[in-house]
Amino acid sequence: MTLDDLRAFVAVCEAGNLSAVARDLGCTQSAVSQRIKRLEREAGIGLLERRARGVAPTQAGRILQRAAADGLGGLDLALRTLADMREGDGGTVRVTTGATTVRHFMSDAVVAFRARHPRVNLEFQTESSSRRCFGAVADGTSELAWITIGPPVRGIEQHPMIDLPWVLAVHADDPLASRERIEPEELAGIRHIRLPENSTSRMRLDGHLNSREPGPLPPPSTTSVADWDTALLLAELGVGHAVVPQPPGHRDTAGSALRLVPIPALPPLATGWAVRQWAALSPAAVEFAETVRGALRVA
Repeated sequence: MTLDDLRAFVAVCEAGNLSAVARDLGCTQSAVSQRIKRLEREAGIGLLERRARGVAPTQAGRILQRAAADGLGGLDLALRTLADMREGDGGTVRVTTGATTVRHFMSDAVVAFRARHPRVNLEFQTESSSRRCFGAVADGTSELAWITIGPPVRGIEQHPMIDLPWVLAVHADDPLASRERIEPEELAGIRHIRLPENSTSRMRLDGHLNSREPGPLPPPSTTSVADWDTALLLAELGVGHAVVPQPPGHRDTAGSALRLVPIPALPPLATGWAVRQWAALSPAAVEFAETVRGALRVA
C-alpha cells in the first residue's frame, strides 16, 4: 500500500469513474485498477463495487476513503508547510474566506503583514459558507479559514477572534433610524432583507428569533442577498431593513444614508479561524493569523 495507491483510491471514490481518474493522473485505466486491487488485497475485502454508470465505494471502501482523505489532506498540508519553512521568509499562506471577509476583517492586517514579509505569498480562496471553508481546511487546500464559530467539526480546531453584535440596518429617513436600540420582538413588522440561505449567520439569526415568543420572527421576505455587504447597501438605498452582524470598525458617519441600530438582546456572532492543528501551522501562517487578531482588537 502506497500513498499513490491511496490517492488514486480517494480520487476514484470521488469521481465514481476509473477512466476519468486515469486521465487526471496521466496513466492508463489498467494502472488505476491495479492500484485499487493492491489495496483490496492488503485490506482483504472489496473496496469498490461496479454500478451502471461507474463504480462506488462499498461500506468498507467508505471507511477507508474517509480515513485516507483525512490523512492525505493533513500530509499534503504538512509537506507544503515544510517547503515554506525551508524557504525561510518566503513560502505561501493559504487562506479561505467568505465573499467580503478580507474587506471587513483583514484589510489592515494584510497591509501590515505584507510590509513585514514582502516575500511571503498570500493566497485567498473565496467560499460561500462556513461549511465549505471547513472543507478547504480539512482537505488541505488552505491552512487557515475564516468562519462563523459553530458546533465542533471532526478534525478541525476553531479559534474565536471577535464577537460581532447584531444591528438593524436602515435608511437614515426610516422611522426606526432614530432609535437607540431595537428589541427582537419589534422585528416582526420590518421589510426584511434576508441573509444568504445556507449561511451560518442566517441559521444562527433564525434560531435566535424562532426561539422567542410569541412565535417565528421576522416575517417572510421578498428580498434576499448573497452577502452582508449587499444587505447593507440595499438598506442604505431604502429597499428594506437588514438584520446583520456589525462589521468591525463599521460606524454610522455624518452624511451617510445608512443607520445601524443595536439589537443587544440577540447574542453576538462569534467569528474566527478554523485550522486542522494550530501547532502544525507554518510560522508565516501563525503570524498572519495573529496579525489579523491584533488588527481587530485595535478596530
